[in-house]
Amino acid sequence: MTTKAEKIRCDACPVMCYIAEGQSGACDRYANHEGQIIRLDPLMILDRRIKAGDAIKPFLGADWDGSIGHDHEVFVTAIGSGTTYPDYKPAPFIVGRHMDDADFVTVVSEAIFSYCGVKVKIDTDRHLGHEGAIVRANGEAVGLVMTSEYGSQMLSLGGVDHLTGGSKAEGRVTCDTLMKLCNKEAVELSIDGGSTVVVQAGQPPIVDSKKEDRMRVGCGSATIGMFASQWVGLVDEVVVVDDHITGVVSEHQAGKVLDWPDTGITIKGRRSTPGRYFQVAEPGLGWGGTNLDDPLNILGDWRSAKGAKPGLTILMVSTTGEHSAYFVLDEELTPQPQDMPAALKASVDLIAENCEPALCTVMFMGGAGGSLRSGVTKNPIKLTQSVQSRHTKVTCGGVDAYVWPGGGITVMVDVSKMPDQSFGYVPTPALVAPLEFTVSKEDYIALGGHETAIRSIKDIVSQGGEYSKQSIAKPPANKDHNA
Repeated sequence: MTTKAEKIRCDACPVMCYIAEGQSGACDRYANHEGQIIRLDPLMILDRRIKAGDAIKPFLGADWDGSIGHDHEVFVTAIGSGTTYPDYKPAPFIVGRHMDDADFVTVVSEAIFSYCGVKVKIDTDRHLGHEGAIVRANGEAVGLVMTSEYGSQMLSLGGVDHLTGGSKAEGRVTCDTLMKLCNKEAVELSIDGGSTVVVQAGQPPIVDSKKEDRMRVGCGSATIGMFASQWVGLVDEVVVVDDHITGVVSEHQAGKVLDWPDTGITIKGRRSTPGRYFQVAEPGLGWGGTNLDDPLNILGDWRSAKGAKPGLTILMVSTTGEHSAYFVLDEELTPQPQDMPAALKASVDLIAENCEPALCTVMFMGGAGGSLRSGVTKNPIKLTQSVQSRHTKVTCGGVDAYVWPGGGITVMVDVSKMPDQSFGYVPTPALVAPLEFTVSKEDYIALGGHETAIRSIKDIVSQGGEYSKQSIAKPPANKDHNA
């Protein structure tokens, strides 16, 4: 009679899966291999000599020819390292290196982030949604619209309230959305009262099924300032239509400096400073991020007493150069469309030429606090203080992370610079991200670091590192088995 192998418990995350032989846990990152919990993904070591990642399987050992190069040429990332959870033990790898006549220590661990999210910058002149509008993925709320910046709109996605504060479906969808975005995959998002947009790090946004090509060169006023001199002698009036600040060259300070004559134009909008108008139309997908299909809708009556006359020519153009039209006033001072002169077409093309490509930028942001710091030092507050004083450098997958001022260790990193598939998840739900702390060995010991756990790169590459010893135990009665 064959005895059935017992499931063993994995403590790599709070789910605490019981895993059968040859099976993986709910996260697909840890498995039961011959009665031992192992990490399935390879540890990634970055080699500056070849500008690429050299992957090994640390928990199973690795075939290795003994060549490692100099310590300053390689960097052990936390990608594939395993986790410190439940945090009473040292980090999976604490790497000692000698660089520039100094000894350094890099502590690597895949951190479990319940407090995390992404900030998404979408370069587009389209109106995606009003500030504060809910952003959804697969119908579940996963974030909100933030402020519009210069030629871009910002989204804030994730956060602990969406991961754990709502329904199970909301948490699962939020976690899946964050992981896909951080791993540079495409995600479709819908904005309440606004647009549907496909977002992917390093790729153009797709707004309501239309791929964006460029971000705007500036607001309407800025466009006037940059290109007014290009229009002198070619046209009598130029209006740059913009959802935020529409510019009128004859009234604008740039026009005044160029001795531009008055034209008697009037604009339907809230006048700001001369030549600058707010709220000429509602936000939308039309001209300059407005809802306009016909730019003439923003014009009021022309005033002959202020210079309007038959034959006066008008160029109307958007802030990306995507929309443009040329008009001539008739005897009734009504603008009539005409073919655009080649010289003016060249100036419109110049606007388009000066627009940068539209891209999506995804910034991972998380609070690296809690007990994971005990995997670095026996006195966690000292690590926080060392990071804030910039004595300890923080990286994510080998990429420099921005550390926010103030309390705690709040990091932000551009995911497009990180190696592919740097992020994972645990079904609590929470995101798993690589985190590395690099500090001088002297300072590391002063922090109360785990000095006896420091290993050389040579030892790590040749020996790998088992995740941890697990006690084989039967799962409790009536427990839902994982794997």
